[in-house]
Amino acid sequence: MLGAALVFCAAGPARAEFTVCNQTLDVVNLAVGQEMREPSEAFWQTEGWWSVGANQCVNVIRDELVNRYIYVYAIDVFGQPLLSGSTSMCVGTRRFVIRGDKDCWVRGHKAAPFYEVDTQQMERWTLFLSTGGLQ
Repeated sequence: MLGAALVFCAAGPARAEFTVCNQTLDVVNLAVGQEMREPSEAFWQTEGWWSVGANQCVNVIRDELVNRYIYVYAIDVFGQPLLSGSTSMCVGTRRFVIRGDKDCWVRGHKAAPFYEVDTQQMERWTLFLSTGGLQ
């Protein structure tokens, strides 16, 4: 598994509120997860895939951040994990929006280990992915 170094920073005045920048030499496919709230309930939702070229950035959450923790899972073009963590959430094989993080297989999805990003309750955040392991 290729290690991914992470550098976190609060973004300046940008339109996107959660941005991921790929500083590796490879294409990265990523999915994000976060807690969603409706008047009657709260639930987990995952969305993907964004394909991010080398030295490119993508806006994955365009609204102001309301959650302190955002969850990210990144794979290479062969499906090998580049960034994974310990929080299990659902992903699809193609573009997806999945409500709920339980019973992924039963619902026709795959469980994936998402990495927890602490945005420190900032309204905007940029995550930088680079090769070489965690820093």
